[in-house]
Amino acid sequence: MTEAPDATETSLAAAQSGDHDAFAELYRELQPKLLRYAVGLAGQDAEDITAEAWLQIARDLATFSGSADAFRGWAARIVRNRALDHARYRARRPVEPADLAFLLERPADSDTALLAAENQSTRSALALIVSLPHDQAEAVLLRTVVGLDAATAGDVLGKRAGAVRVAAHRGLRTLAERLHPDSSPQVAAGTDPGIRDRDRRAGTSDTSPPHGNE
Repeated sequence: MTEAPDATETSLAAAQSGDHDAFAELYRELQPKLLRYAVGLAGQDAEDITAEAWLQIARDLATFSGSADAFRGWAARIVRNRALDHARYRARRPVEPADLAFLLERPADSDTALLAAENQSTRSALALIVSLPHDQAEAVLLRTVVGLDAATAGDVLGKRAGAVRVAAHRGLRTLAERLHPDSSPQVAAGTDPGIRDRDRRAGTSDTSPPHGNE
């Protein structure tokens, strides 16, 4: 059975041909993920960083070549480089949950109680991820927030796919232990079915527990 084409692939091809509506679709699909990733890198500078990143993406899009997953990785790498540039010129401060409120804008007609619960959950989750060691936080953000497979995340970070898997595994295990100290061994080990599926599709699946300093 032939897989349905990735909607991002279709939008990407059209955007590279100059279709402004298709570019807007790319932005709507990817920007929330990139913004959350940027928060983990640079806190309150995240909006400025992603705005600069999208200017570069728009400028260089015609020269990009690759799949939708590769495009997501390319965009994440641009965000990361912009964040590193910002870090050279501005002292960074810890991200508090209140700092994340600007990520959570929704239409005014959203249910107030549901919105409040969702906002608090997102703020808390991002704050927990940011509290991890930096390499683990980046790996978790790229894998679970941006949605990259291990190989693409490794390209963004300049690391091997195995090293990214190890960092994400350790970060997810730490988060699981903090949130659910009595959870099952599988959950505590950070075995995320969504992550396994992405790696399987990318041909980088590794179902065995990570060992060593790969």
